[in-house]
Amino acid sequence: MTRRMLLRMAFAVCALGLFQGCDRDSGTASNSGGSSASPATGPSTASTTSSAAGGKSLRIAVIPKGTTHLHWRSVEAGARKAAQELGVEMIWKGPLTENDVAQQIGLVEQFTQEGVSGIAVAPLDANQLRRPIQQAAAKGIPVVIFDSSVNGTAGKDFISYVATDNKKGGVLGGEEVARLLKGKGKVVMVRYNVGSASTDQREAGFLEVMAKNPGIQVIEKNQYSGATVGDAQKKAENMLDRLREADGIFCPNESSTQGFLNVLKANGLTGKKVFVGFDASPSLVAALRAGDLQALVAQNPTYMGDQTVRAMVAKLRGEKYEPNVDTGCGLVTGETVDTPEIKRMLAQPQ
Repeated sequence: MTRRMLLRMAFAVCALGLFQGCDRDSGTASNSGGSSASPATGPSTASTTSSAAGGKSLRIAVIPKGTTHLHWRSVEAGARKAAQELGVEMIWKGPLTENDVAQQIGLVEQFTQEGVSGIAVAPLDANQLRRPIQQAAAKGIPVVIFDSSVNGTAGKDFISYVATDNKKGGVLGGEEVARLLKGKGKVVMVRYNVGSASTDQREAGFLEVMAKNPGIQVIEKNQYSGATVGDAQKKAENMLDRLREADGIFCPNESSTQGFLNVLKANGLTGKKVFVGFDASPSLVAALRAGDLQALVAQNPTYMGDQTVRAMVAKLRGEKYEPNVDTGCGLVTGETVDTPEIKRMLAQPQ
């Protein structure tokens, strides 16, 4: 092979390399341009939906009081459905039981540090949750309070409060106890847990009605049932003499109602006392139908979860939302349990 032929071959290889290098460079530029255009033209999904603030997908953390009661499962179902319909990511995380304030505070702080788009929380304690909520708001993270209030003002310390009118719920329970007792008799009211604003309001509403009925004597009103059904059962067993003495009994939430019902049933007292509870799990509704208790005050937890997420997303997208949302409550009795309004409240997540 001659020197001239070798030079021609070297030149050809070099030219081919230069051509391929130019092709790679132009291909990279083309891909970059296609990537930047795709969010505007592609389908809107939970992972690609962007906020009005500049292309960041919305991540909302929803923190319940606990994760074991059926009430919270219904709240979660409503929140997840709304998040899916609105095309946002929802993170559901809370304490296992409703007495771990430190863990709930830690979750608020964790999501604040992560920089989620928004935080919704059902405060276990109206005082202790105020500081971490203020810290989130100070970092520009909007907060929705749901189910139970916190010390603060909607529209100032947090953007919206989504909950049952708990005072009204306690009044409904009190009026039913007074009606069934015909305004006369001895009554035991059980409290739930120190610092729980929602049940504090229910208890206050119940006692307000009792005060209007001079023929009714409240023989016990300062015993706390605790956060679980097991805790409530132990408390009811310790209060058995008082329960036997009472003509009427009121419990302010799902776990206290179920715990006291279990003890009343075990001691042959169901049907012999006027018993009104709060919340309407399937087992409590079954007990109502069986005559083991006379009435339940039902909330609408699925709607509560739905409205919590919708208020948050409206805020994040610059849309109109309400600073206070009453999600409703109703009295469930043998006469009302099958009415359309009550059936909607009792619907369980699929």
